[in-house]
Amino acid sequence: MFRSRKTLYVTIVLAIAFAGAAVAYLTTDVTALTAQPEKSAPDRHQDEGNSVRLSADEIRRGGVKIERLAPVEFADTLAAFGTIGANRNSFARVTSPVAGRLVKIVVDLGVLVSAGETLATLESPELAEVRTAYQQGKTELDLAQINFDRAQKLFVDKSVAQKDLLRAQADYERARSALAAVEAKLATLGVAAAAPAGSSPAFLAVNAPLAGTVVERTAVLGEYAQAYQALFTVADLSTVWVETNLYDRDLANVAVGAPATVTVGAYPGQRFAGKVAYIGNILDKDTRTAVARVEVANVDGRLKPGLFANVEIEKTRRQSALRVPENALVLLQGQMTAFVAHDGGFEPRPVEIGERNGGMVVVKSGLEAGDEVVVDGAYALKARLLKSQIGDSH
Repeated sequence: MFRSRKTLYVTIVLAIAFAGAAVAYLTTDVTALTAQPEKSAPDRHQDEGNSVRLSADEIRRGGVKIERLAPVEFADTLAAFGTIGANRNSFARVTSPVAGRLVKIVVDLGVLVSAGETLATLESPELAEVRTAYQQGKTELDLAQINFDRAQKLFVDKSVAQKDLLRAQADYERARSALAAVEAKLATLGVAAAAPAGSSPAFLAVNAPLAGTVVERTAVLGEYAQAYQALFTVADLSTVWVETNLYDRDLANVAVGAPATVTVGAYPGQRFAGKVAYIGNILDKDTRTAVARVEVANVDGRLKPGLFANVEIEKTRRQSALRVPENALVLLQGQMTAFVAHDGGFEPRPVEIGERNGGMVVVKSGLEAGDEVVVDGAYALKARLLKSQIGDSH
């Protein structure tokens, strides 16, 4: 009896284990069957929401603009880094040719001046001495000329001896040479022989040699300035230079006159057009680079000497590719995407991009010639697409 009860107990345990296994199997099978349609549902939903459809009024309000994509020929660009400086062909350090005391300063930093405009005045004992010597030499020459002319007439009349004529001639030549020496010194100094009316012979006006802006001033009122000491710096900043360095491997792809674009951190998003004006003939032996100069128009004066700049120089080699404006691309699910007009809607197309140049981006793959691409309003389409996907997920 005891054995029969034990046999019955084992039988019941086995039956319970078998029933549990069967239930687990059936549960797993049901779960698998019900999970499959749930997994495919998002895929079907994504396909349905993969195109954005807008009414004509929504397209107008969203500023959506479409352009047919076609290959264009363009030049590759070379990126470089440089520093903005003044145009040295329109740059001058203003000095005085003689030492003297500064008695008047007319201009200050930042003032626009014209060529020949007086910047300061000084009094120079050296200049006074030279001008006085000039006046004396001129008087002596006039007197020697009179005596020589008189001696010639008297010699013709045989009223004086030849030695008197020769002495008068020698005095004239001596006076003429002395005056010529003073005139040469005045010419070297670049000053007029006579002081302005009503002023001292020591008076000297320091004038601007060219039109431009006073960018430096070291002149101090009352200070005794030495000869050729820099008192002002005047620069014409209507054009500036951006000096950069080109590696030897890039020299074959850049030529003088090549278009260039300059950007600076001070004015984000603004681009300044220029051109390559000079490429150095000597390479630095340590950096293996040559100096290149880009000349840039600076009509409004925003480009300040000393600013760092990024430079894009067009290479001589040109290529053909598909390009779209930067505004045509948006980041969607971590992928650069463009919207293409297709079947009455706007289909997002993942693209692979290449170089950026002048606000345009090279498209390596994802678009084809003839595609009608949204060039304005892509962000509005992105927002609409994301909104529809969020709504569908709920």
